[in-house]
Amino acid sequence: MLVSIDELAARLDAPDQVVVDCRFNLQQPAAGPRLYAEGHIPGAFYADLDRDLAGARTAESGRHPLPEVAALQELLSGFGIGPDTRVIVYDEGSGALAARLWWLLRWLGHAEVSLLDGGFAAWCAAGLPISTEVPARRKGRFVVRPGSMPVRTTGDIEAALGTARMLLLDLRAHDRYLGRVEPIDPVAGHVPGAVSAPFSAHLGPDNRFRPVGELRHHYSALLGDRPAAEVVCMCGSGVTACHGIFALELAGWPGAGLYVGSWSEWIRSAERPVARES
Repeated sequence: MLVSIDELAARLDAPDQVVVDCRFNLQQPAAGPRLYAEGHIPGAFYADLDRDLAGARTAESGRHPLPEVAALQELLSGFGIGPDTRVIVYDEGSGALAARLWWLLRWLGHAEVSLLDGGFAAWCAAGLPISTEVPARRKGRFVVRPGSMPVRTTGDIEAALGTARMLLLDLRAHDRYLGRVEPIDPVAGHVPGAVSAPFSAHLGPDNRFRPVGELRHHYSALLGDRPAAEVVCMCGSGVTACHGIFALELAGWPGAGLYVGSWSEWIRSAERPVARES
């Protein structure tokens, strides 16, 4: 599931491999494409969070609904991804954005996908080559099998409120969960009953993933005896939540659900309850 920069550098030209750059800035949406144009891992394609990895917003949806399957299939085929292609995704460092493409590929039934541990920052820090050349589109045949990862809706979350049927993990920063700050969405707070589980806990000071044993200890304290099928990850818009699903699987709990709409969809209705803590 994780690939080191050394492993990628050793087989950068492998014909059965596709690398995808997922850098993006939620506050400055144009920054990701600009950074890619300024320099990226040689041969890497670019996938834009707003344009490629999310669908059109509606009055009821969150900020990053799932993209249309046909559009995603066309994009991935253009990257040359076929049934046996190994895909490596990266962002600036933490994997919080690249995990969205990891999850989408898994949701579409593509198992051979990994995150680059430490991302582009680690690649550059090691003095490895970068390129400004944009690779030509290819003619792949990406096969889709949507539904290969569990998805949870706002209706599912509402139905579970006040029960013990679901453990809802909120991967946003703890201050956002508490409602002390809200830099993106118009309402601060969290879904009542959700548990704060900031994705930053998955990472060491170098923005690489903590050892599996540490992740297992971290999630054992949160999950107890719960099976992964009862766990749902959320965040602001269903992006960073994928980092939680990735970390859970890495730690031995595959199969957690993604609340795609997440906080930005929950607050679309003033009738839904909001919890805040001092």
